[in-house]
Amino acid sequence: MLRKLSAILGSAVFLVIAPGFVAGLVPFWISRWRVDPPFFGVPLFRVVGVILTALGLAGLLDSFARFALQGLGTPAPVFPTRHLVVTGLYRYVRNPMYVAVVSTILGQGLLFGSVALVEYAAVVWLLFHLFVLIYEEPTLRANFGPEYREFCSRVPRWIPRVTPWKGPNHTGSA
Repeated sequence: MLRKLSAILGSAVFLVIAPGFVAGLVPFWISRWRVDPPFFGVPLFRVVGVILTALGLAGLLDSFARFALQGLGTPAPVFPTRHLVVTGLYRYVRNPMYVAVVSTILGQGLLFGSVALVEYAAVVWLLFHLFVLIYEEPTLRANFGPEYREFCSRVPRWIPRVTPWKGPNHTGSA
């Protein structure tokens, strides 16, 4: 029970510090959340922006909760999960937290008509991609071995599957 409580508190703190900074504070600094004309004069881009931002935030919260409650750890490397999380959005894409952060930033860019935020989203994705290749995937392979290799062979890194993977820990819930 203490491990679960620590995981919940640690995940909550990390959520505010990391994604809160990258997908909240930095976009505010860049755009001041000023609403410029929509891209190409098409208001539909704003609607898409709202949808991407909302989906990104929901995906981020869901993934953080799974790390704490199922993985018994946090996304922070200093307090990693004890168990590989392969439920929820992880059944569709290996990196839903990163996808959610980039979606949130891109959504804000579309909502506010900010080219700078769209460019920032691209830079953040590139940095996430490099981090995943250089540190995260080798670390997870070392920690979770065959279980992680199987997960990687079934679930794509960035572009979600159309149907959920029913892996070894699938419980029937999303």
